[in-house]
Parts: sequence; structure tokens; C-alpha cells
Amino acid sequence: MKRRVTVDEYVHYREQGYLIVRGLLEQQEVKDLLDHVDEPRADRVHFLHRRVEIHERFLLHPRLLDVVEGLIGPDVLALQTMLFLKRPGSEGQGYHQDSFHIITEPDTLIGAWLALDRADTENGCLWITAGSQNEPVYPDADESKGHGGDTRLAGIRAIEGADDPDETRNGLTPVAAKYAGREVAAELDPGDVVFFGGHVLHRSHANRSRDRTRRSFVSHYCSARSFVPWDDEPLAPGEMGNERHILARGTTHLPYAQPRFGTPCAANDYGAIAAA
Repeated sequence: MKRRVTVDEYVHYREQGYLIVRGLLEQQEVKDLLDHVDEPRADRVHFLHRRVEIHERFLLHPRLLDVVEGLIGPDVLALQTMLFLKRPGSEGQGYHQDSFHIITEPDTLIGAWLALDRADTENGCLWITAGSQNEPVYPDADESKGHGGDTRLAGIRAIEGADDPDETRNGLTPVAAKYAGREVAAELDPGDVVFFGGHVLHRSHANRSRDRTRRSFVSHYCSARSFVPWDDEPLAPGEMGNERHILARGTTHLPYAQPRFGTPCAANDYGAIAAA
């Protein structure tokens, strides 16, 4: 059965910039994914959906896509996956905006953060600055890095130190200060998912637990109608990366990729229709 977003959930996402959906995935599904987590890996691994079938399957999981479709519209492009293995003692990630890193034009980016372990304030859960979805994306002071940013706004301040857990070095700290008292700890149980937009300031703190790893599966999506000059592999200036990303739902006038492991999704169906 399709998991439809309710009116209240839609309003919460628009007003606060995020939505927590409890128990979206079943415990057996979480276990299936954990069985494919190789503990000796680095703390953060990108784009495993291009190498491992189950990661593609979770990127294109129907219940994840149901919620994404309800929040950003019927045409969904699946962009990337990340696996986080935050072991005891691992440091956090400082304030950042996902659209700073992942560029979509127009900006329709949305992230889905799936808890594979209990995530709480002790072991370094995600913290979201509610209301900050209304902020522009602050550009990088180092223009050579190719990050996103709303550079056409008059007087917007370029920042340094995005992602730095040290607040004194992170240029987004003054922006977050405008929302004092509105930062929310996204405490999740396995199978819970928090969805949030690309402009939302968010961060995590260090894992202060003695023996609890905080594992999570994170995927990003955008409207399949957006131009995407971004990929894990380098693109030439102005080059479109859409043909490297999978059409998960709906249709599009832009290029797209087929899933490498054949996971059922719109790319399969629409590709067959387009070829007819």
C-alpha cells in the first residue's frame, strides 16, 4: 500500500523544513541492509548504489519514494546514497546545507536519513535547525571548489568552514544563531526516516557513547525536471549530470540513467515507453 503524506505532514515539512516518519521501513528490511554493512569501511561511504545491489534497492525503496513524491512532486530523480558508520568516539559534522554540496537547478533537493541503529543525543544523532529552510544557500568563499550558493542575492555573505564541527570556524554559525532555541534533535529508532530540504541547516555532534555505533543510510533526490550539474565524478563546467542519475518516479524531458541492478522504478517503465 502506498504511504501517502498527510496534509499535516506536508504543512510541517513546509513550515519546519523537515519531517520525521516513524517506522517507515520494517525491522527485517533494516536487518537486511545491516547484513551488507562492512564494519572496517571508512566512517562515510558514498555511491554504494552503483556497486552493491541492495543499496540501489534502498535508494529506490517504494516507501521512501512515496514520501519524497508527496513532498516535492511526482517526478523524482534519485541522486546519491551515503552510508554512515559513526563509531564511538567519532566526531560530528558541523553546520551545513546539502544544496551547498549537491546542486540542482531549480533547487528541489531533498534528503532522506534512515536510522539503522538507535540514533540519539548520546551517539551523535542529526540536529536540524527548524525554520532555516527559508535561508538562501550561502556560497563558498573559495569559488574554485565549485560549491552551490545563491550568489545573485545582493549582499549575501560567502562563508568558510561549512561542515566544520568547531562552531568558531564554521561560517554558518551566525546564520544558525538567528534560530536560537529552534534546533531539534532528530532522535530515531531503526526504520525511522527524517526527510529535510537542501537549504536546511543541520549538523551532528560526536558519538559520546562507549559502545554504540550510529549507522545510517542517507539518500538524496530532486525533481526529475531539475537540471543537475553535479555527480560524484567530475563534470565539465556547465555539463549536465542527469544522465548519471536514476529516474525513480514519474517522467521527465531530461536524460536519466537506468538502475544498474535492474531495481523496478520509473526508469524501467518510462524507458520502455520511450523506446516504443
